[in-house]
Amino acid sequence: MKNKYLLITVVFFMLMGACTVLTDKNSNKISIQLIRNATLKIDYNGTIFMVDPSLSPPKSFMSFVVPNENLNPTVDLPLSIKNIVDNVDAVLLTHSHLDHFDQGAKDYLNSELPFFIQPTDKEVFSKGPFSNYSVVNEKTEFKNTSIIRTKGKHGPDALLEDLGQVSGYILKAKSQPTIYIIGDCLFDAEIKETIREHQPAIIIANTGGAIWGESKILMDENSVVELAKFTPTAKIIAVHMEALDHCKTTRKMVSEKAKNEQVDIVIPNDGEILRF
Repeated sequence: MKNKYLLITVVFFMLMGACTVLTDKNSNKISIQLIRNATLKIDYNGTIFMVDPSLSPPKSFMSFVVPNENLNPTVDLPLSIKNIVDNVDAVLLTHSHLDHFDQGAKDYLNSELPFFIQPTDKEVFSKGPFSNYSVVNEKTEFKNTSIIRTKGKHGPDALLEDLGQVSGYILKAKSQPTIYIIGDCLFDAEIKETIREHQPAIIIANTGGAIWGESKILMDENSVVELAKFTPTAKIIAVHMEALDHCKTTRKMVSEKAKNEQVDIVIPNDGEILRF
């Protein structure tokens, strides 16, 4: 009799475990994990998107401040490569600068993964190793999720030719909150218009305050607070900090500015998972 009850108990917990797995798989919940810098894993509408995979170890590629020195990234990855690349269904690439798409991505990601890229990066991808790429001119669909490419400026007008085109992405799906990944863009009228048009519930902002020469080419603590005030109902997530030598804005600076201005900004640590 004792063995019978033991068997029933084991079967019960096995069934409960199976239900948990099925519930998780079919859940409408969203999770966003910051890996490092602008690299993210977003579980959205049952699909895991990786954003801007930069997976190289520290000091693997050039400094953006000191000539002829390999000083970036300045910090290591928070997780093993296996944990980072596991279960990724597709990749969203805002642009192909080294701090968003590096040799580590080419080495560790499955070469058959679907990539969604901006038109100006087609030449980069024509050289391999990723052949399953789609150029997003305006909008495309993937597994019942709409992927809308957005535009912005990676710095002042005088630097745009040198820095090249950058993009952001909107993720939309039925019964899901809309996510806006701004990308490496300054906060300007174009970004405001995108927010007005799509009304995102979650906005991911690259806020490292990167400097190129003497010019700021990325949002910083001041502009992300301005963003939060512009769209007070959206959840603002600040990333792209403390991983590159030309990014001067820190998590502490964003946190203190947000506190002083009485706005809510989520500032994840590397490896942290946010759930919505």
